[in-house]
Amino acid sequence: MEITRTFDILDQMGSIYGYKEDTLAARINGTWKKYSSKDYMDNSYAVAYGILSLGLKKGDKIATISNNRPEWNFFDMGMAMAGVVQVPIYPTISEEEYEYILNHAAPKLVVLSDKALFEKIKPIADKIKSVEKVYTFNEVDGAENWTVLRDLGMENKDKHAEKLEKIKTSIVPEDLLTILYTSGTTGMPKGVMLSHRNLVSNTIACNPHINYGPEHKALSFLPISHVYERMIDYMYQYKGLSIYYAENIGTLARDAQEVQPHIFGAVPRLLESVYDKIIAKGKDLSGIKKSIFFWAVKLGNRFDPENGNGAIYRMKLKIADKLIFSKWRNVLGGCNTIITGSTAIQPRLVRIFWAAGIEVYEGYGLTETSPVISVANQTTRQVKIGSAGLIIKDVEVKIADDGEIIVKGPNVMMGYYKDEAM
Repeated sequence: MEITRTFDILDQMGSIYGYKEDTLAARINGTWKKYSSKDYMDNSYAVAYGILSLGLKKGDKIATISNNRPEWNFFDMGMAMAGVVQVPIYPTISEEEYEYILNHAAPKLVVLSDKALFEKIKPIADKIKSVEKVYTFNEVDGAENWTVLRDLGMENKDKHAEKLEKIKTSIVPEDLLTILYTSGTTGMPKGVMLSHRNLVSNTIACNPHINYGPEHKALSFLPISHVYERMIDYMYQYKGLSIYYAENIGTLARDAQEVQPHIFGAVPRLLESVYDKIIAKGKDLSGIKKSIFFWAVKLGNRFDPENGNGAIYRMKLKIADKLIFSKWRNVLGGCNTIITGSTAIQPRLVRIFWAAGIEVYEGYGLTETSPVISVANQTTRQVKIGSAGLIIKDVEVKIADDGEIIVKGPNVMMGYYKDEAM
């Protein structure tokens, strides 16, 4: 089937990849709660029916303020099918920013993840005229849980099934899907308007750059409220990967060791932190173990993924891998592919992670381009240290005389909400 709207990705899951028991998963109270492809489909449709049961119409908005979790996807797809615009908001911004965004976007519903956010944002939401209801993903005293909306939808499935299909059919790729508020250099955040076409085109264009499929697992921990992780999640779903959501950034190593993922998205600061912790452990060694450790590090600093490495070097690397680098991979649960963006990564980190069998692929983009403009290619092994990869399909880039990067393509935003002239 042709994928032109985000919910088409959901609809293709069953037809292409069939039943899968761990399409989405999250660690709750020490165990991984898994949702099958059928669970994902059923919950998403239930949310869509629930939204229609509340009387929301195409073009209305719902704000989500949450950590990464399967329920976020149920609302994302449910909203998209119902033609409702999602306004995902970071869970860590100031109360002043929350009030500004909620006033500016004017959502009908607000969905929060937990008790702390409910206590912080409910008083703000109560002051916003547009907000009719507030739901939470976790069970919170005094709050309506999201399952109330889901159950309402299931009760009214027969009533709204035909209506939902008509809405889905009416949605075109150019329709507004989401408004993402991104901080500028001055003033309050701007609402970046992205269409189905923006995000779907970026998902499909990046697809050939990653060589994984339904038999593989991804770990997700960067904020899904940011377009970077959100698009990556769409790509995982498009390719049929299982997505496991880390409990939080502090539990990343533990969660990775439990999940044994093949790939995850990261930012350079995280990789620097991982590297620094590994080096610190190396410094705590003594004698021959310490000498071998830093011999391997020195060897890794000479790795070149672009031009290859000689036979003698590869022989030494095998020894280093057996003695040292295999332990590095164990820290990340055996993960051997990392996609990094948001800012430039130090070339030395790319070299040594590659030497350790952890391939780092760098990309470049911004919220206004949904987000990827360029990214290195795992499938064709096109990697150049110090560069942000290859321009993706259907995107054109021009460097202006003043050095400004000018981008043209289906990934470029619709404009800024209530300020389209910018």
